[in-house]
Amino acid sequence: MTTPTADPLATLPLPGTPVSPAGLPDPALLARLANEFFSALPGGVAAPDVSAASAAVGGVPSALPAAAPLVASASNPAPAGSPLAGPGGTGTGLPGMSPPQGYVPGVNLLPGAPTHVLSLGNRAPGLAPHAAAQRGIPDNVQMIAPALEPRAGSAVLGVPELNGAGERSMATTQLAAAQADAPQAASPFYFVDAAKYGWRGEPREVAAPPLDFGDPRAFGLVAEDDLGDLLPLVQRTPDSPHALYVFENAQRRERAEGPHPAAPLAPAAHPPFDVHAVRRDFPILQERVNGKQLIWFDNAATTHKPQAVIDRLAYFYAHENSNIHRAAHTLAGRATDAYEQARETVRRFIGASSAEEILFVRGTTEAINLVAKSWGVQHVGAGDEIVLSHLEHHANIVPWQQLAAQTGAVLRVIPVDDSGQVLLEEYRKLLSDRTKIVAVTQVSNALGTIVPVKDIVEMAHRVGAKALVDGAQSVSHMRVDVQSIDADFFVFSGHKIFGPTGIGVVYGKRALLEDMPPWQGGGNMITDVTFERTLFQPPPGRFEAGTGNIADAVGLGAALDYVTRLGIENIARYEHDLLGYATSVLAPVPGVRLIGTAPDKASVLSFVMKGYSPEEVGQALNEEGIAVRAGHHCAQPILRRYGLEATVRPSLAFFNTCDEVDTMIAVLRRLAVRR
Repeated sequence: MTTPTADPLATLPLPGTPVSPAGLPDPALLARLANEFFSALPGGVAAPDVSAASAAVGGVPSALPAAAPLVASASNPAPAGSPLAGPGGTGTGLPGMSPPQGYVPGVNLLPGAPTHVLSLGNRAPGLAPHAAAQRGIPDNVQMIAPALEPRAGSAVLGVPELNGAGERSMATTQLAAAQADAPQAASPFYFVDAAKYGWRGEPREVAAPPLDFGDPRAFGLVAEDDLGDLLPLVQRTPDSPHALYVFENAQRRERAEGPHPAAPLAPAAHPPFDVHAVRRDFPILQERVNGKQLIWFDNAATTHKPQAVIDRLAYFYAHENSNIHRAAHTLAGRATDAYEQARETVRRFIGASSAEEILFVRGTTEAINLVAKSWGVQHVGAGDEIVLSHLEHHANIVPWQQLAAQTGAVLRVIPVDDSGQVLLEEYRKLLSDRTKIVAVTQVSNALGTIVPVKDIVEMAHRVGAKALVDGAQSVSHMRVDVQSIDADFFVFSGHKIFGPTGIGVVYGKRALLEDMPPWQGGGNMITDVTFERTLFQPPPGRFEAGTGNIADAVGLGAALDYVTRLGIENIARYEHDLLGYATSVLAPVPGVRLIGTAPDKASVLSFVMKGYSPEEVGQALNEEGIAVRAGHHCAQPILRRYGLEATVRPSLAFFNTCDEVDTMIAVLRRLAVRR
């Protein structure tokens, strides 16, 4: 090998320098320059001598130098061979060059050198599509390993050029034939030859898929025909937008049977419930807790609000905000209309006969207090009996205790069996002519038990008693018809049914409400006031003293409209299936004891776990972004019936999914193996 000249660039052709017939510089000169450029390997290893090859090309032997690298990267000063060396620094890959002739398309997807594998994390942005590659397919779809640095560019991407009918171009075919016949000489490029990835056999034709679409099976996905078997096309007819029809895959049928028009099958038994579409209505579900996607399993405590409710509240404050009833200006009229429309929406939702039977209060707790301190004080006396169930929330116990202490009445409690269901025969024995009111929940907030309130109300009426039904946990899960139940009072809270907090409802039969005295006094509930006497408005105004929660009443109306659009029956069906799945995977977890196993349940699970307090389980779930309630749930009497002071309570809604349940179960199983 001869000594290089002092300045290799000095040998570049100047004007008048002899060139090849093709108009290019002398091949021997190009070969010598190439050898000088590649002569210094990373780590100081010399490159192979390619002078023979250059002589064969240009006919003039050339002496090759052994020189240091001509260029260095300022952006990556890591030494050659360092794990920190990347493709933009001292690594051996040369992005941007075409693949060497004679090598299989697609080998450029392999790492340029082992050091590049160590820096794959730096190439994470390559996982996202950046542009359309050949044939319009996104680059990260055709490139099976998008995070790997191409060895010599990414122009080929493993798919040879195709002509219109899927045939290779003449130039490509001739090149492949020539390469197949040519002897496999050593490559003049050290960075290719050292990798030992040469083409050693007949070229294999790789045809691009038809219609410019990739074959999904190449990526582990279901093929088109298989997908057609699993997911039939769903369409709606123009003349019947609400009727659901199922069509076979038209292309598959046409291939098998020939073309003919698709005939609609029978309509579906019920409209579809798309939980993923529903989830998009709830912006808070995109929240992250401890770096994890929020999983909200605390719906029995409060439900989240769909965007429709949030928007309605914002619109009220932006365009309608005013006090109601007592002004002649425009905003007062708007606010009054919105407030009274919400009352009508509630009436329709629970099946009341008149909007005058709907009272707005702060929530279920205030609703029960209103009945106890108005109707109860008027009709319950010493020796009378008040019947409750063992399942009740504190809000349906404490007001009646206070009334009993005030009047000398007696509390009676309906027992429950080991599954958590009330014992109707024992209830029957408690009833007598001294019974004045029976107050029971329709769904237990602690166990999820669905109580047969219609039977309980009917039995109460037989002995002349009135009945109050606590619907706080039921209205969001099932159809409620107060006239069918025949309850004298029905109460619930807005925040349990995807509405705002601070708003609730009392339904009362009109005759009862008209006979009840107001329990609070002030503005808005009077007809006339003098210092000698006050005349009260008829219901519902009589029970809505002062400025009410106008905006949140309007928001409650929007929440009920939202639930109505989804369909309460669709919600009930979906949640029933979700609860069944959750129960089936929770019960087998080692150490888990389910509390409340009645056959009829709403979407509430309550359990304890051996070796852990409920608070410890709740904290472990919270670390994974899962929100559950851990405690006594304001229902201490029923938990003590099972010898417990607290449980873990996941409570489900229609925006929850089986995947979320599986995430919770995975955490519980990890806890189970630790103790």
